[in-house]
Amino acid sequence: MSNASPASQETSPWRPQAVAVIGCGLMGGSFALALRAAWPGTPISAYSRSPASSQRALALGIVDATHTSAAQAVQGADLVLLAVPVTATEATLRELRPALRPDALVMDVGSTKRDVVAAARAALGAALGQFVPAHPIAGKESGGIEQAEARLYQDRRCILTPMPENDALHLQRAQAVWEAVGCSVVRMPADQHDRTFAAVSHLPHLLAFAYVNAVAQQADAARHLALAGPGFRDFSRIAGGTSAIWRDIFSANRDEVLQQLAQFESALGALRTALAAGQDDEVARLVDAASAVRTHWTLNGAAPPTDDPA
Repeated sequence: MSNASPASQETSPWRPQAVAVIGCGLMGGSFALALRAAWPGTPISAYSRSPASSQRALALGIVDATHTSAAQAVQGADLVLLAVPVTATEATLRELRPALRPDALVMDVGSTKRDVVAAARAALGAALGQFVPAHPIAGKESGGIEQAEARLYQDRRCILTPMPENDALHLQRAQAVWEAVGCSVVRMPADQHDRTFAAVSHLPHLLAFAYVNAVAQQADAARHLALAGPGFRDFSRIAGGTSAIWRDIFSANRDEVLQQLAQFESALGALRTALAAGQDDEVARLVDAASAVRTHWTLNGAAPPTDDPA
């Protein structure tokens, strides 16, 4: 990673003078609301592929102005956030690049990072160093601008995956932005990010989708679901996500998700073998091992290791 000279460091806390949000859904709308709370009076422009979404954001007072293209929205902005599907990253960056200020900070909120970095490299040319890949660990089962809330990012982590082209000033500003909306910031390489979130986000969603389908496809599905309680509710909660998001994530991080799926199949196989053999003590041991890990885990409760095991 390149290091900026001392003269490039901020001498006072940075505050953007104009913001552009590209994508008026849950993540983009919540970011705009959070910025309003952190930096009142900062003008926020928006563009969305869905005119209805951007107009609704305007009507709700989430943004100050809407535009008919990403390029128009980013004119004059010194902070740009892409809140679009990861597969739309390259096309969106290509569209806005000619209108981008040479000092503007550009970030995304994508749940995968290697593909986003590749898209930025393909689209931004000399402006590549202005783009700092980001992934705030926040969200809801239901998306859309109506679900946006100012506190969505409060007490959450945001992962930055810096590139060698990013200078210290853009990284410093990126961290300041996410801290201003309530996040603690962690930096890691993009490949490590994708391995980690395949394990703790992408695979759990895949399993939840599979589990709900497995129940729903049974002859007694209606009875099962009618009698389901908190266990079903808690386990299946994230199966409420939509293919509009998860198809792209699974596709972009396919290899890592498949590796994690193999790990899960091995762990499930151990339980299956013990259960089939009537090895109750072994079943209990495996249950207790998992219980101990889960009992001692708390959200944002520990700093991640700084070494990359790869």
